[in-house]
Amino acid sequence: MEDSDKFSSKVSFEKNALMPQEEKLEQKKKEKKFIIGVPKESSLNENRVSLAPHAVELLVNHNHRVIVETGAGERANFSDRQYSEHGGEIVKSNKEVLQADIIIKVAPLTNEEIQLLKGKQIIISSIQISTQNADYFKSLQKKKVTALAFEFIQNSFDNVFPVIESMSEISGSTSILIAAEYLSNVNNGKGEMLGGISGVTPTDIVVLGATTAGEFAVRTALGLGASVKVFDPSITKLRQLQRDLGQQVSTSIIQPRVVKKALKTADVVIGALPMEEEVPFLVSEEAIMNMKPNSVVIDIGIDHGGCFETSEVCTHENPTFKKYNVVHYCVPNIPSRVARTASYALSNIFGPLLLEIGESGSLNQLIRQNKGIRHGVYLFNGILTKERIGRKFDISSRDIDLLMAAF
Repeated sequence: MEDSDKFSSKVSFEKNALMPQEEKLEQKKKEKKFIIGVPKESSLNENRVSLAPHAVELLVNHNHRVIVETGAGERANFSDRQYSEHGGEIVKSNKEVLQADIIIKVAPLTNEEIQLLKGKQIIISSIQISTQNADYFKSLQKKKVTALAFEFIQNSFDNVFPVIESMSEISGSTSILIAAEYLSNVNNGKGEMLGGISGVTPTDIVVLGATTAGEFAVRTALGLGASVKVFDPSITKLRQLQRDLGQQVSTSIIQPRVVKKALKTADVVIGALPMEEEVPFLVSEEAIMNMKPNSVVIDIGIDHGGCFETSEVCTHENPTFKKYNVVHYCVPNIPSRVARTASYALSNIFGPLLLEIGESGSLNQLIRQNKGIRHGVYLFNGILTKERIGRKFDISSRDIDLLMAAF
């Protein structure tokens, strides 16, 4: 053995010998292999799937087992055969999938699915607090699961919510394409092309909100040649938007009179600003009444109550209605309209997350190490860890940081 090899071996041995017993045990627990279950989504408007076939292949290549319920990806145009060819195990029984160590789903678990859990598992899904009741949380508590809401998960380095950001990008870009459909003759619209060509006045688009969804709506609209005005309560966000776009775009602080004036000439209005409970809407019914006939309103904010006083929740099957001769598109979960793209985007986040859980040896260890993942936890071993959920549903809760000190 060469001197350098002897030195390397000695350092490695001494490092291990001097390591505290807890760290030695922790090292042995590394690289745990999990059984991961992908159930079929049963929610009416949910066409996405939590893991696309390429993400399944990634996990299988790292020696995890992935059990996929038959038909789980069909609404996103992923066949059972594709999953099977990428290493997934296709099963017909929903119950079998729900016995996995980790259940990953887009929509929250249904009451029937919760009853089929074996208990003490990891659940990763959305939570959709506005649609839940106390029984949902109490049922999960009885199963002593650790549950992460993917809309709460943050990047530890910049505090960005990656799933929300990704879905907002899709919603913003898609909203402009939807508007283009409803301006066309095919949908009994004005018969106008969204954008602009030589010698013809470009489409006038108003975007309410310099959010991620708003930014991507603006990017898509500008790319098509439209004229765009952006409104937001924050001058800082408007400045940042202009810097990010790399070009000047008409911007204004939100003032009711100015917004109302802009809507009079708008062909399309995109509502991309989540509203607070104390401010139920941004655009009044009177402002909608004064819009041009057959103009189009896309309310991305309908997921959080809606930006327009005239908004009413629609479905993907019946996505629009007319009020004051203005077309309203108010469908929650716009990314489900482009389910394949959205599923790829989710997989790009969930695949690495699942690998990270495996590499850490346990979710508990990852929660300790990663503040962003810890922020996503709302149940830890059946204990509620989000105070605001506890207040809303009158359930006792405990701080996740204090719990981690005890486990």
